[in-house]
Amino acid sequence: MANFYTDNPDLKLHLSHPLMEKIVALKERDYTDAEKFDYAPVDYADAMDNYDKVLDIVGEICGGVIAENAEDVDHQGPHVENSRVIYADGTQKNLDVCRKAGLMGMSMPRRYGGLNFPITPYIMAADIVSRADTGFENLWGLQDCAETLYEFGDEDQKQRFIPRVCEGETMSMDLTEPDAGSDLQSVMLKATQDADGTWRLNGVKRFITNGDSDIHLVLARSEEGSKDARGLSMFIYDKRDGGVNVRRIENKMGIKGSPTCELVYKNAKAELCGSRKMGLIKYVMALMNGARLGIAAQSVGVSEIAYREALQYAKERQQFGKAIIEFPAVYEMLAVMKAKLDASRCLLYETARYVDLYKAYEDISKERKLTPEERAEMKLYNKYANALTPLAKGMGSEYCNQNAYDCIQIHGGSGFMKDYACERIYRDARITSIYEGTTQLQVVAAIGNVTTGMYGNIIATYQDMLVTEELKPLKDEVEKMIEIYNKAVAAVNEINDPEYTSFQARRLVEMAADIIMSYLLITDASRYGSESMAKSAHVYVNMAKAEVAKHSEFIATFSPAQVEAYKA
Repeated sequence: MANFYTDNPDLKLHLSHPLMEKIVALKERDYTDAEKFDYAPVDYADAMDNYDKVLDIVGEICGGVIAENAEDVDHQGPHVENSRVIYADGTQKNLDVCRKAGLMGMSMPRRYGGLNFPITPYIMAADIVSRADTGFENLWGLQDCAETLYEFGDEDQKQRFIPRVCEGETMSMDLTEPDAGSDLQSVMLKATQDADGTWRLNGVKRFITNGDSDIHLVLARSEEGSKDARGLSMFIYDKRDGGVNVRRIENKMGIKGSPTCELVYKNAKAELCGSRKMGLIKYVMALMNGARLGIAAQSVGVSEIAYREALQYAKERQQFGKAIIEFPAVYEMLAVMKAKLDASRCLLYETARYVDLYKAYEDISKERKLTPEERAEMKLYNKYANALTPLAKGMGSEYCNQNAYDCIQIHGGSGFMKDYACERIYRDARITSIYEGTTQLQVVAAIGNVTTGMYGNIIATYQDMLVTEELKPLKDEVEKMIEIYNKAVAAVNEINDPEYTSFQARRLVEMAADIIMSYLLITDASRYGSESMAKSAHVYVNMAKAEVAKHSEFIATFSPAQVEAYKA
């Protein structure tokens, strides 16, 4: 039986990163939970053994159950009966087995029934689940909404809702509406209060993933007469209370096992989560950052299965008397696919580690006052996490789309047929660069980190890292890329025109991402002694050099006046 954790040595390597010791000590409060829970770890080695064992279970379930159900789920899909969602048979089996294995609420504290996992091994599990069935990861991964409940709900709400998630109830985040997609400040779902203070929700939500979930986090307009973000609050809706019906499920290109719903709220009872007027400004932004990291993990999982399907086919397919993997045109494609996969995975886990560190300090700050050193570290890691999240989501989703495309190309005409998994993978991949903020919106989120020098600061921390002698020439090449990047940033900043900066933003952000991922691949390959990562580092740096040079040349020879030619 396949195990999607043990068959991928890179996952264990990333799990052993040196920062994990600090992350685990903070998450476990120096292992004091061992006094209260007999299954809590007593030290770092015990904690790592726990993560390894649970990920082994995830890998076994994914390889032996979820992946086996994926094709049938894609064909059957969910449907609506009496305004309720009925999952595909395979989806229901997947949920049942995950519940029985205790894989829901993984990152929640033990006092609420969770496993108290850091974000990094949880994101690793999401990577594995996505490889098995991209659509199912949406349902399983929405347990991450419990993080928002934990962070912003009051203690009574935490006690009532989080244990239910840990026991296997599902969640959704109800944000978008027919007239409010990415522009969430235009949300108009109305929240009003009865005379007794009970909140009621009325209106329509659209494109809601797993919209018939048990527990919803809902963005609604609580302030009468308001039209902007300051009038929005976050609410918790419990399906047990009724008042929300599924009007329809969208007929999608891919991720068909994940029901994307249009919901009608009719006087639905709800309760305020956190403070009024902070729904979009604070809570949804935190929710979206977590969701974007989840989509980055989903993207890496898709890249993984696309690469594996392409590699297997290339080894088996014979043309002109030999396997097609022996042709340079094919083995180059495979090498680039692997390099993009490895680079995006390195960036994903680097981002997850920074999220772990700042969230751990943030959580500790609710229990005691942080020392000045701890507070400084929390702020630094928060900045790093916020800077890297749009890169991980934006670049990871673009690479997974490219890998899915190349997977079909390597299959040739067979890849266009439903007989092969790559056709489904291609359809599933497409949404990753659209939902939870399109790639273009990730660029908008990232460009400030270019112009203010934040990415430059992050890159500078990597310049001091040790690498093997074999990979030192690659590090030298990356340092040349940094010089080119810095000149391009200076040139755009000197013009000091917001529209021109926005026009060049994608190129600048991609240059920064290419440099960061090049460094991560080189340093991770050196740290772990991974021959596979070292090969990917060679391929990726060669690719990145060409991309950085291309973008630099465009910026250097392009004047602000030329922007007019691009306008419709």
